[in-house]
Amino acid sequence: MATLTLAAVQAASVWLDRAATVDKACALIEEAGRAGADLVGFPENFIPGHPNWYYYHPATTPHSMRLATRLFKESVEVPGPEVAALARAAARASVHVVMGLTERAPGSTGTLYNTQLLIDSRGRVAGKHQKLLPTVGERLVHGCGGRETQVPFETELGPVSALACGENSNPLAVAAIAAAHPLVHVASWPNHFVPGGSGMPAASMLASRNVAYMTKSFVICSAGINDDAMIADCAATEADERFLRDSSGTGGTCIIDPQAQVIAGPMPGDREGILYAEVDTDACIRARMLHDVAGHYNRSDVYRLTVDNRPAPLIDRLTGPERPVDAGPVETPSAQEPRSGRPRVDGAAVLVRTSE
Repeated sequence: MATLTLAAVQAASVWLDRAATVDKACALIEEAGRAGADLVGFPENFIPGHPNWYYYHPATTPHSMRLATRLFKESVEVPGPEVAALARAAARASVHVVMGLTERAPGSTGTLYNTQLLIDSRGRVAGKHQKLLPTVGERLVHGCGGRETQVPFETELGPVSALACGENSNPLAVAAIAAAHPLVHVASWPNHFVPGGSGMPAASMLASRNVAYMTKSFVICSAGINDDAMIADCAATEADERFLRDSSGTGGTCIIDPQAQVIAGPMPGDREGILYAEVDTDACIRARMLHDVAGHYNRSDVYRLTVDNRPAPLIDRLTGPERPVDAGPVETPSAQEPRSGRPRVDGAAVLVRTSE
């Protein structure tokens, strides 16, 4: 156990521009490193931006399809040159990074994933979490996360977990990460929610404080904010633009302790920056001595969660020998064999049904 400095980024993506957003992310990583951060969390889909135009434009319009195509082209392959650039920045800054990004499988053309990528302080990709189920409009461009990615990260800082947006309010997902006893959890959020719903600051803080209290972990709650380029592409009406320019519905980045108390932030929705908190990880022990829901404050003989982390590929190719296996001599059925018997035809047993 140790004292750690946690950092939470609040910033806007360089809208649907992968290269520019990676450059911005690297600068923020190095800024966090200069401030002495051990772990820095970024917003959901920070690279290259979140697909929230579906709140305002029907999915099949030419405008939506242009943006979806652009999102795919600007998404990130893991591994790939953008990940390498982030890794170099993490190594230079000597800081662990949980980066929100839109991932595409190398060589694919059509499916994306909502991913949180962990890069350690030596510049190594230590793991990734893909959002298990996309939310609302995300389902039009994001696939379901792989089962094998639904695991916390092991780091030299101790266990670190991560969930994206609405996953932080899924009690079973929270139970699964609680079982790993993380010291820090990164809750990544987009720049805003659907108009008419809960505002980002209130909803993200509610869910993140709940995760902190249930897991007895420190929580980095990192949210994006709106910018002019995103607003220009997303707003379909003047009312949409007024909503998107209202800073009370965006941002709200904060850091929370294991007793669910906010110890840094929340950051106003009209501001970019990094929040810091120096934390004593012994606070996780003290909190769990009271309520360890993954241990003494539960009954596994009564409540038990099964998590299947085995990979489930779309195609499972089964290959056999190059030549058929010799099954031995073929038995020829006897002419006197009764109708109700099981004659063999070409060496295979055939069940004959009769009315007798």
